Amino acid sequence: MKRPGMPNPDPAAFIKANLPISSVPSIPEIRLHTAGPASGLWRLAGRGEADPPPYWAYPWAGGAVLARHLLDRPKTVAGRRVLDLGAGSGLVAIAAAKAGAAMVTAIDIDANAIVAIDLNAAINGVDIVAWAADIIEDPPPETNLLVVGDLFYDPSLALRVMAFLRRCQAAGIEVLIGDPERAYLPQGELSRIATHSVADFGGGTGGGAVPAGVFALVGND
Repeated sequence: MKRPGMPNPDPAAFIKANLPISSVPSIPEIRLHTAGPASGLWRLAGRGEADPPPYWAYPWAGGAVLARHLLDRPKTVAGRRVLDLGAGSGLVAIAAAKAGAAMVTAIDIDANAIVAIDLNAAINGVDIVAWAADIIEDPPPETNLLVVGDLFYDPSLALRVMAFLRRCQAAGIEVLIGDPERAYLPQGELSRIATHSVADFGGGTGGGAVPAGVFALVGND
């Protein structure tokens, strides 16, 4: 157990040493640093050993279904500016870059996620601008397409995210959401455009495959 007062390890060095690189299930085109049972990730996250690991350490279903969708339909992002909100490992951002996006920005509130995104982008040979921030109370960003995976697991967060996405849509930004239909996904406000079976590390699935959807916001006419 980590002793109180011990400094956290260097994130990049820790990730390289403890999170092996492997292909993403159902997305063999992309390889990521991914945590395993012996990763000891709590030491990097500054949490207790029994606490759940941070989201960025695994590919989740919402991000996986978006990544699969973008790789299968590169015209969705080709030549466009793409912003990945709550980017986690950078899986969706990497897929967008591989599919031909002109510029990809990945944003997450966890600084360790940003380190992981930089490392994962290098593994996959793509350029991504990654930075740590919470932008969902801010004005809409300068982008053409906003992609959002796995941000509907908490009711208060879901409300804040949807308010932000509505502002982005009103500003002319296309919004795509990836989610395995978790409890707080507002399906009544969304239109399903694709479904894929992908691996998920949330909801007690332990990495098993689940059906997940790609959704667009329903327009306000």
